[in-house]
Amino acid sequence: MIIFWIIFFIAALMAEAATFALVSVWFAAGALGALITASLGGNLTLQLIVFTLISGILLAFTRPLLKKLFPGKFIPTNSELEVGKTAVVTEAIDNETGKGRVRLGGVNWAAVSADGAKIPEKAVVTVTEVRSAKLAVILKDADEAGTQE
Repeated sequence: MIIFWIIFFIAALMAEAATFALVSVWFAAGALGALITASLGGNLTLQLIVFTLISGILLAFTRPLLKKLFPGKFIPTNSELEVGKTAVVTEAIDNETGKGRVRLGGVNWAAVSADGAKIPEKAVVTVTEVRSAKLAVILKDADEAGTQE
C-alpha cells in the first residue's frame, strides 16, 4: 500500500497544481498521513481511517477560512461580455445545416439561432449566450434600431 499512497499523494498534488481549486491539496495531506501510517505498519483499515480523518478535517476547517480570505469575485470573460449586444448576420443562420455567421464588434463569429428560427443575412440580432466558440442569437425586434458592429 505504500506505493499506492505515494502515487495518490503525487497525483493529488499534480491535480492541485493544475487547477488551484483548493480541493486536491487536502486529499494529498490525507494520502501523506496514510502513507506514514502504512510505513509504520498500520493495516489498511487504519490507513483509510487516517486518510479520511485528515482529508475531512482539513477540508471542513480550512476551506471556509480560505474562501473568506479569497472570496474570488466572478469576473466575466471577454466572451461573456458579448451577451446582450447587437450583431449583424453575415451568413444566414440555419441550425439544421449548421451554417450561420454574425459580425459583432468587428469580429466575425459562428452563430446559431437560440430559438431555432432561421435568420436571414443582414438581419440584426441580439446575443443571448456564448456556446464555446459560437454565439447563440435571436432576431432583434424591428422597432429597436441600431447595431453595434
